[in-house]
Amino acid sequence: MDESKKLLKRYVESISPHKSKEILVWDSELKGFGLRIFPTGRKTYFVQYRNQSARTRRKKIGVHGSITAELAREEAKKTLGDVAKGRDPSRERKERISIPTIRDLAHEYLENYAKPNKREESCKIDKRMIENFILPRWQDNKIDEISSHDVQLLHNSLKETPYAANRLRALLSKMYNLAIQWQWAKENPVNGVQKYQEYKRTRWLNDEELERLWKVLNTYHNQTVSNIVRVLLLTGARVGEVLGASWEQIDLDKGVWTKPAHTTKQKRMEYLPLSPQAHTLLKEMRKETHGEYLFPGKVEGRPLQTIKKAWNTIRNRANIPNVRIHDLRHTHASHLVSSGLSLSIVGKLLGHTQASTTQRYAHLADEPLRQAASVFGEKISQIEGIEGGKQPKIED
Repeated sequence: MDESKKLLKRYVESISPHKSKEILVWDSELKGFGLRIFPTGRKTYFVQYRNQSARTRRKKIGVHGSITAELAREEAKKTLGDVAKGRDPSRERKERISIPTIRDLAHEYLENYAKPNKREESCKIDKRMIENFILPRWQDNKIDEISSHDVQLLHNSLKETPYAANRLRALLSKMYNLAIQWQWAKENPVNGVQKYQEYKRTRWLNDEELERLWKVLNTYHNQTVSNIVRVLLLTGARVGEVLGASWEQIDLDKGVWTKPAHTTKQKRMEYLPLSPQAHTLLKEMRKETHGEYLFPGKVEGRPLQTIKKAWNTIRNRANIPNVRIHDLRHTHASHLVSSGLSLSIVGKLLGHTQASTTQRYAHLADEPLRQAASVFGEKISQIEGIEGGKQPKIED
């Protein structure tokens, strides 16, 4: 049976629990403020009120022992004051509890966006960034608790690696844009956090370095790995495209490599004519390979996943320790451009969709342009009878 008496410490501690049912004790001075006693002896303070829809709500304040009767009374007064202003604290609390955490957002992003829409390698990179930087910092935070200042601090912590910092910024921004789309969040805290200036890497192998690398490939104990590097150099393809390539994509009769849309960065089908050297190499490989993939892995039915350790050994032996495997693609493109091929042709071979992407190689086209520009000048020199391109000495 419900009782009514002013809830003070001594009185609260004197109440004995019922063996089989809960007891409600109402404060005699503050309407709606009460104490709930469970058969186990646990005692919790609460406040009960009617919201604007005339529905009775009950909000838990705290457990006696963890909170005093005096503090519970003050909290009850505050809650009742909010109700008088038209708020519904109980409903707000439930809504607050239902707000997803950063961990929830990360899970939904990976499972329902990244995996269905991105390449496997890209998903792995996103997962690593989430596990290494985002979750350790904010995993239990509600998504609306992360401020622009929080993101700025995280971004600043990676200033020594600006490229990685910008990739993490882009990942967070995408996650929050999806949260807004899913009506989980109202704003994106990444907005306003400026990206670091990035300087595109232009490392590529010159003729001497290429010669050293080719010699190492010829003597390396694992010729499968050597062939991967050779194909990378001869085609300019991305390492993921080469490792995942199947013989079904290679038309040895026509000398064409058809890359399916799901294997390319731009998500579109690409047709790459094979050079005579690449064609010959692939024909020789085909004689010795009977599986589905050009480079089958240890797990049956799956291609080789990585050659990072082998590449590290190869580049050190070739004395090119600072060359990344992706620089082989830059090497392919750079030599084409410096040999006089137009940027548009090279861009098509590389599968670029934006002309600006190929512009990083523009400086290598200077010499062919210089030679082209001198053609008309030499013609004028012939007309004027000027030898060696010098003006004749004029005597007074």
